[in-house]
Amino acid sequence: MSGDVLVRLRTMMSNLPRAEQAIARRVLDDPGATAEMTISELAQLCGTSETTVTRFCRSIGLRGYAQLRLHLAAEAERLRADDRADTALGGDIGRDDSLTELIKKVGFADARAVEDTVAHLDVSVLDALVTAILSATRIDVYGVGSTATVAQDAAYKLHRAGRPAAAWSDVHAALMSASTLTTGDVALAISHSGRTREILDALAEAKRRGATTAVITSNPQSPAAELAGLVLTTAARETTFRSGGTASRTAQLTVVDCIYVALSHRRYDESLEAMERAHDAVRGHVLPFDRQGR
Repeated sequence: MSGDVLVRLRTMMSNLPRAEQAIARRVLDDPGATAEMTISELAQLCGTSETTVTRFCRSIGLRGYAQLRLHLAAEAERLRADDRADTALGGDIGRDDSLTELIKKVGFADARAVEDTVAHLDVSVLDALVTAILSATRIDVYGVGSTATVAQDAAYKLHRAGRPAAAWSDVHAALMSASTLTTGDVALAISHSGRTREILDALAEAKRRGATTAVITSNPQSPAAELAGLVLTTAARETTFRSGGTASRTAQLTVVDCIYVALSHRRYDESLEAMERAHDAVRGHVLPFDRQGR
């Protein structure tokens, strides 16, 4: 749970009010030192009030400052072991970074996104979503912008597992499809912030029609998370080039892979047969290897 607080802070940072972002930065900069501060000391250091610190704690799902201090104290020791790698590779993209440094930072961010996402993925929610997908007559997947390709990947994998899925990135098409869903169908939305208007509109329409609603998001307290019946949370620290959605996309694809593998495992024999049929169907479109294995 202690590590979960820091993961939550990193993923929710951009969605917090400015005053709470200042507190979050201080906590992430030195969790151990923060754990030793009183609430008034932290408030003064961040140039804010004790009330804002308490509000910040509740924003990240804690009861209050005392609980935050407990989590930070428990996490401080583990972080000391990770500090060297995190300092070298976990920082933001710098203007003077070499190409080698850029590659290492991207790899580190993606690997950490996968590690943190898997470590804190709610297995019971994943299991419930797989159960809903197995019995669904139709499955809609919504994603816009950088999540559109993730939605397409999810629909592709669900098709490969023999489930009737379609990905929608156009808001009008998504709304039309959502309006025809019924009880027993599934609507899966993908949104890093959980605040994308097009995603919220499609998800709300699917919910009105009685479909099981789910979202993959980094913000478990976002409007999309409040709207969805099932919430799968990702963890990703974005760099300066956030618009590319690099680490967040990696985390989302990891969750999609978990859904696909869990679904295939639940229908083990049927999934193997479906994959074999798919392989046979495209076999003629793949060039054979030559004698040198090329």
